Amino acid sequence: MNFLDYLRWIFRALWMQRLRSVLTIVGFAIGIAAMVLLSSLGEGLRQFVIQEFTQFGSHIVAITPGKTETFGMGGILNTTRPLSLEDSEALKRIPGVEQVVPVVFGTAQIKAVGRSRYTDVAGVGALADKAWKLEVSQGSFLPQEDIQRARAFAVLGSKLKRELFGGDNPLGEFVHIGGNRFRVIGVMAPKGQFLGADLDDMIYIPANKGLQIFNRESLMEVDVFYSPAVPTERLTENIRRLLIERHGFEDFTIVTQDQMMATMDNILRILKYAGGGLGAISLLVGAVGITTILMITVTERTSEVGLLRALGSTRSQVRNLFLGEAVMLGLVGGLAGVLVIALLVVGVRLFVPGLPVALKGEIVLVALLMSMLIGLMAGVRPALNATRLSPIDALRAE
Repeated sequence: MNFLDYLRWIFRALWMQRLRSVLTIVGFAIGIAAMVLLSSLGEGLRQFVIQEFTQFGSHIVAITPGKTETFGMGGILNTTRPLSLEDSEALKRIPGVEQVVPVVFGTAQIKAVGRSRYTDVAGVGALADKAWKLEVSQGSFLPQEDIQRARAFAVLGSKLKRELFGGDNPLGEFVHIGGNRFRVIGVMAPKGQFLGADLDDMIYIPANKGLQIFNRESLMEVDVFYSPAVPTERLTENIRRLLIERHGFEDFTIVTQDQMMATMDNILRILKYAGGGLGAISLLVGAVGITTILMITVTERTSEVGLLRALGSTRSQVRNLFLGEAVMLGLVGGLAGVLVIALLVVGVRLFVPGLPVALKGEIVLVALLMSMLIGLMAGVRPALNATRLSPIDALRAE
């Protein structure tokens, strides 16, 4: 028997048992669809988070106040010292640093022209727009001036401007934030969301004013943007040395974007593989179905096996025929499941474009290989049973 003979025999055998074959294929398709869908959701989430973290650039170091250290006998020393505006100014002197953005966030009530709205307030430095790749649609961003004496200027996000001023021009108007009055000097272009925070529904004010409004002694974070030509390790060491000189000891935490991305990537990869593993459990149902059907098939096709052996077919040929049926059932079921998910992904991208789903070629390939492998494993026992039948006993039993 050549390869085409095998294929003809397998398709004929499956066609003669159409109902059983279809039910088995449906079981496999459901398992493959579940595995591919969960893996695609996990991969889509991973790509979404990576894209969110890299939209402001990929050479960023974040410095936060406080450092938790563990000493002997289970003791934990938590030191929290202020991270000041002077610290952020000093960081600008480090070679390779391009922008330094002091950051303090909070939520407050914004009032203007008889309207009010609770929203996020970002106290930042004058270079935040350039560092975070924000664009100004009207007016200008916060001016560069003495960071300790920055004037009470404010820049509105596009959505916040629309909510407070409608179609009117807000430039030169005043807004009140927590009892403090700020003059509007700019409006940002639409930017969208960053990890759930709506950048368009935000107001930007000088960092020193943010510290006053929220009654804070320390900045929440200082973002350092540096040149790609500078090694990250050297830059972080220079930052650590400078801040230790200013503070006396290491009472701060430095996190590079590479570290954040590596941690997030590992977590999301685990989630993706876990989702795929949960979906793969569904394939066991299909494997049990294939095993059961083929075991019954061997019993019902005893005379067929006996005739094949009487006509000269070897045990290996009979075994390969039954294994081929099992693999074909797994392959067709896998293809059906992948086709269903592909159509679902197309529909999601058309009607729910915000949902992160990424159907990658390697996910599809692994799913099909697993489908065929499980089909092969499910068909081993029935195939071996078929090879054990002697021609005389098989024909006599019929």
